Amino acid sequence: MKDPAPGIKLNEAQRLDWLRLIRSDNIGPRTFRTLINRYGTARAALEALPDLVGRMARAVRIATEAEVEREMAAAQALNIHFIGMGEPDYPAVLRTIDSAPPILAVRGQIAVLNRPMVALVGSRNASAAGLAFAERLARGVAQAGHVVVSGLARGIDARAHRSTLRTGTIAVLAGGHQRIYPAEHEALVEEILENGAVVSEMPINWEPRGRDFPRRNRLVSGLSLAVVIIEAARASGSLITARFASEQGREVFAVPGSPLDPRAEGTNDLLRHGANICTSAEDVISVLEPMLAKGPRHTDLFAEDHSTEATSEPLWDELDLLGEPLTNTPQTVPMQEMDEHETQPLRVLRRSEMTASDIAAQIHALLGPAPVSLDELARAADLPMAEVRSALLGLELEGRAERHGANLVSRLGD
Repeated sequence: MKDPAPGIKLNEAQRLDWLRLIRSDNIGPRTFRTLINRYGTARAALEALPDLVGRMARAVRIATEAEVEREMAAAQALNIHFIGMGEPDYPAVLRTIDSAPPILAVRGQIAVLNRPMVALVGSRNASAAGLAFAERLARGVAQAGHVVVSGLARGIDARAHRSTLRTGTIAVLAGGHQRIYPAEHEALVEEILENGAVVSEMPINWEPRGRDFPRRNRLVSGLSLAVVIIEAARASGSLITARFASEQGREVFAVPGSPLDPRAEGTNDLLRHGANICTSAEDVISVLEPMLAKGPRHTDLFAEDHSTEATSEPLWDELDLLGEPLTNTPQTVPMQEMDEHETQPLRVLRRSEMTASDIAAQIHALLGPAPVSLDELARAADLPMAEVRSALLGLELEGRAERHGANLVSRLGD
């Protein structure tokens, strides 16, 4: 019997076979699809694999039934559902991308997966003004009936999720469901599950590596009708999401920023290359309305090379087992998911560990050329107003911050 056509449910034996095939070494979404097309079912493909890999120079380990059964049992304990491509609950928009995962592991409210979605992503080292705009935009898009999708990262992603907890938001993981990254967002995940969902294509215990974050980014864009970039430096991983969105035929929006703020260089570059400008939720909603009726239009903003990548490592270690080319595989992705792609990940200090210098550095990082209110600054920093005022006084004396009327403050210096 062939594997189910779109709209038909996998039985448990078929689901196990699908998981075994996709969990085998070097079997990615395209290789999976090629094998199913050749052999008809995952079970037949698994039976053929030993002979296929025996002709190759390197060994390929095939996932065992016991391994997959353990993963399925662990998933059941966490109320995680494995949804196969073609099943009714699989997101219809995601199914259209070239590298759609054969199996999605979903935790939370499955119904949100087939509502129209908009991705909001941006800087991890976001400014207070950027965070405030992300919240306003997320709520506006949600009020229009769209589910907000993001990558659960610090900064813009986390604010987008938190702003739409009541209306439903979707977080896409780089690792497995038992390896939430960053770890401090485990509580946020639990809140998301009440009205939204958390999804992953990786094994449940998978610890995310650098190359897994671009994989996640192509799912963030693949789930969405449109992607909005809010603050992104030129080396930002958010620009990888924009590239995927463009290649997938999604609408790309960018929020303009001050030319004096490095966090706006990437978004301003996107606007120069033809991205839609976003200054309010209405900018996004007005473009999506005809899209929902006619389907997304394709605009390739990346016809020419742009410096958004850091290495030439393939996105998937897929094997060309059958002599058929794995087309359209992106060839350049960043090796590591870092905050603003610094040489070391941002260290998150506990409140009790923070010195006055740490607080001042945090406040300065949240400031940008655009003035922001003290209330928003204190909220973004998650600090008492007295400590924010004290830090600002020191920054003013050092010539690194400037006060304006109406209780606003902006950044000066580097």
